[in-house]
Amino acid sequence: MQEGLIFAFLLDGQGGGKRLTWQQVNRWTPDKGELWLHFDYSVYQTKEWLFNDAGLNLAVAETLLSSESRPRFSQLDDGSLMAWRGVNLNPNEEPDDMVAVRLWHDEHRLITTLKRDLSSINELVEMLERQRGALNLGQLMIEMADKLIEHISDIVNDYEDQMALLEEQVIEESSAKLRTELSQLRRQVISLRRYMTPQKEALMRFSMEKLAWMNQQERIALREVVDRITKELEDLEALRERAVVAQEELQNRLSEQLNSRMYLLSIITAVFLPLGFLTGLLGVNVGGIPGAENPQAFRYFVWIVVGLIVVQLVIFKWRKWF
Repeated sequence: MQEGLIFAFLLDGQGGGKRLTWQQVNRWTPDKGELWLHFDYSVYQTKEWLFNDAGLNLAVAETLLSSESRPRFSQLDDGSLMAWRGVNLNPNEEPDDMVAVRLWHDEHRLITTLKRDLSSINELVEMLERQRGALNLGQLMIEMADKLIEHISDIVNDYEDQMALLEEQVIEESSAKLRTELSQLRRQVISLRRYMTPQKEALMRFSMEKLAWMNQQERIALREVVDRITKELEDLEALRERAVVAQEELQNRLSEQLNSRMYLLSIITAVFLPLGFLTGLLGVNVGGIPGAENPQAFRYFVWIVVGLIVVQLVIFKWRKWF
């Protein structure tokens, strides 16, 4: 990375591109071809270049350098300004902690900025290096949107697999630890959906805007991307509802388990309550306790206790208390 410039590609119009250095970028002119510039917005030199040397409107430069931005699309007189989100596939990161990428497209340039690595961008670079990439900046932007949705789709599929496993565990195990796992999955789904909803709106506006540089085939491809993100949103909504139902089912099963245990304890208490009364009564240290002088009295008392237990169990069974 050269002072904030992660890379710069001069597209050759045949699916490939040539990497440029800072010096070559500064000498670039529109007649040399379309240019893709990718920056780390947190680096000071990036801020200096965007404000002073890029020839951008002040509001556009500030948006490209913004640390927080919701997905959006704005068509200005001299270009298109966009902000998208991609799932975070970096090591030791949560996918729902989405990475923001901002784009500015004018007649001959595409400027993108981010802070954290984004796998979708890396894949586009690899395709350009293998001469299998976009022919122009319009296709590049559409391919970028498609890659973002492709990775979102992979994460949604993973969430669906996790949800299916948790639902099975709820039915078979009904363990209290499943509450945490269900809550975490539900939080991830909600977090992902929070950014995908405005991203769908941004892509829809992008697809409906009458842009001179976008042909009919590219417009159709972009609408396919919109259809895909719509499907993923529907799947996320279904996942959220399944998580709610699974949590309710888990709560009901745990409540049933607790009630069964409490009921069993109540039966045991009911059985031993009169026995406790008898043993307590015969255990007082006063004169006149029946059988105190009879060596067989304890045996008789045990048989009385056993008989009383049997009678109670018969009564409980007859009343269908267990």
